[in-house]
Amino acid sequence: MLWLLRHAEAADGIPDDERELTERGVRQATDAGRALRAIGASIDACISSPKVRARQTAELACQELGVEVETDRRLSGQPVDVEELTAGRGDVLLVGHDPSFTLLLHELTGAQARMKKGGVAGVAKGELITLLRPTELSAIAAGVPAR
Repeated sequence: MLWLLRHAEAADGIPDDERELTERGVRQATDAGRALRAIGASIDACISSPKVRARQTAELACQELGVEVETDRRLSGQPVDVEELTAGRGDVLLVGHDPSFTLLLHELTGAQARMKKGGVAGVAKGELITLLRPTELSAIAAGVPAR
């Protein structure tokens, strides 16, 4: 299973690579992790873009999942070879940016769906299994205690 998490809401600013999450973004990232835990997502590895907003999103979500975060420049916003990136890692959570994640979701599944900031998609064998927006993730996370 491949999970995609688009980075949560970040503050505006320059340089782009150093933009941090807003308070809302922190809640979105934490809720994403809690919601994934609540739905029983099995995640063996998390790979994140090294950009601050993505790395913070990954760290907050994975704190809820008990998974370590590693970074990889290939997730910085350009197209990525998912098979090469995830080979041998089991179920993987990728944390990155748009428009590359929306394009990746389409490439993997054929779905015409836009990834929202802080949103999650689950893909298995070329099929879109789930697409959850931040509001849906928050609703799921509301009933889950913090880890």
